[in-house]
Amino acid sequence: MDAPREKPKMTRRRFLKLLGIGGAATAVVGTGYSAVEACWINDTFETVTIPRLPSAFKGLRVAFLTDIHHGPFTWLSYVKAIVARTNALKPDVIVLGGDYIHTDAKYIAPVFETLGSLSAPLGVYGVLGNHDHYHGAAECSAAMSAAGLVELTNSGVWLKKAGQRFRIAGLGDYWEDIQDLDAALDDCRSEETCLLLSHNPDPIEDITDGRVGLMLSGHTHGGQVVLPLVGPPYIPSQYGRKYMRGFVATPTSQVFVSRGLGTITPPLRFSCRPEINLLTLI
Repeated sequence: MDAPREKPKMTRRRFLKLLGIGGAATAVVGTGYSAVEACWINDTFETVTIPRLPSAFKGLRVAFLTDIHHGPFTWLSYVKAIVARTNALKPDVIVLGGDYIHTDAKYIAPVFETLGSLSAPLGVYGVLGNHDHYHGAAECSAAMSAAGLVELTNSGVWLKKAGQRFRIAGLGDYWEDIQDLDAALDDCRSEETCLLLSHNPDPIEDITDGRVGLMLSGHTHGGQVVLPLVGPPYIPSQYGRKYMRGFVATPTSQVFVSRGLGTITPPLRFSCRPEINLLTLI
């Protein structure tokens, strides 16, 4: 009978070697999971109270899509899945928060052709984001129009129902354009209210106009990679994590920041699933 073999001693060198192997394995598993999470869409349902919302629009269902970033990391098949999933929710109106592309202007035409299949009884509206400006704002505007989507950069539209009206408007991108709130609100009276689109949430800090009942934004991706105990390594906002995701109230208005749907480099998400937001206004 063979004598039992001795267990190897846990030397410092061996401990560090095992630690390195374990760390590498964890990184591989973590990266694999993060790649899966990057396209693991979550439907998020919210009920939002908007001051002075006309009674005819109580219960209005608004689908909000932002930061799709069609490009080398966000395939067109994924965008098609977003469209099908959104249409299946049967929203009354669909609004788009910008950043439709990533890295190259060649992605402009395909993404808007696909988004042109979005359907809602009261229409589909959107604004541009900073990445759209990086690769061709004019081209994005033209492609958006050709697809039947209504761009609301520093402008707005009135939804009308039962003799009442509710405004949806948008601002130019905070980093790459101008923001003309007066033009966006236009003839909106003080007793009326507006749903305002702004790709970047930071402008809400300067909005003191009570006609803005709710602003919808993206841009921050919810942090995209949210590490345990640490949080996101970077948030593209001058206010840090304040507008990372979710609802944030200001003295005058409120903003809802979506985690968005696509990614930029790195093409990963961790503890921050992409989301389609369906908001019911009351």
